Amino acid sequence: MTIEHGVSLKKYNTFGIEATAKDYVAIRSHDDLMQLLQSGLLLKEPFLILGGGSNVVFTRDFDGVVVRMENAAVRFGRMGDDIVVAAEAGKVMDELVRECAAKGAYGLENLAAIPGTVGASAVQNVGAYGLEAKDVILCVQAYEIASGKSRTFMNEDCQFGYRQSIFKGELKDKYIIESVMYRLTPTFEPKLGYKALADALAGKDCPTAAEVIDVITQVRWSKLPRPEEKGSAGSFFKNPVVPINVYERIVKDYPGLVAFDAEAGKKKLSAGWMIEQCGWKGRNLGHAGVYEKQALVLVNADGEARGGDVVELAGAVVSDVYQRFGVLLVPEAIIV
Repeated sequence: MTIEHGVSLKKYNTFGIEATAKDYVAIRSHDDLMQLLQSGLLLKEPFLILGGGSNVVFTRDFDGVVVRMENAAVRFGRMGDDIVVAAEAGKVMDELVRECAAKGAYGLENLAAIPGTVGASAVQNVGAYGLEAKDVILCVQAYEIASGKSRTFMNEDCQFGYRQSIFKGELKDKYIIESVMYRLTPTFEPKLGYKALADALAGKDCPTAAEVIDVITQVRWSKLPRPEEKGSAGSFFKNPVVPINVYERIVKDYPGLVAFDAEAGKKKLSAGWMIEQCGWKGRNLGHAGVYEKQALVLVNADGEARGGDVVELAGAVVSDVYQRFGVLLVPEAIIV
């Protein structure tokens, strides 16, 4: 394990925002992680655990330790008729999806093209196109920062919710995830509940996993900017889940409201639709902007945005949506 000082974080966040870490540690192996925990460094100063940096907005230099997970080993095994895949926290999610499909381990396909890492999939309960990480996670292996002790969190221990887990809640900054184990299947069954996927594959009776992955990738990048082309953190806001009476109030005035079924007595509203109705789609505020193809995405419009620019834009969007619809948008991105 090597501690570096004064490291630029610009290439380690997909928004492409310039910030500097006072101290920086890359974790590439189990030994690196053990050395970090044994050093007590994380008990002495502020720290941030960073994966792909695809869901973070830096508003300042980080006066502490940035720990970047780069461990990426993958192991395959069996559990009865199922396939278990243990992937280390630094493995890029898109790479894991494709590796699993190539080896005949299915179930992750709808998470293709997500630029984040395996560790973040458990922290954030990432989801896309009708699939959430919780649907396939068997357990999470993590280490308590204060004691260095390992703990296995079974799926039910993780308290998964919409873009939520125990690692973002009561155990935030208490554990470092080393690996995640997914329970997959050797039989491919496409999940095509998302309309754009079903439409794109309408002519194929039995699409292969590779074809589904390709279509998901095409659909994703038709709506979201590739990080190398324009900086963003993907979907910036959560789609708000509201009581049915709130939905009925809004849809009465706005019959075109896009909404989806949620838990009993609630509806999930399209944040992107509401933002677009407020006139923000394709509009900039200073160096930050709302993406012209998807209003749910905030972007580094000219490559010069600072974190404060993004936060100012987000605040303006939240204010306008609340004034028009009476619904408070909550960022999915993490503001540092």
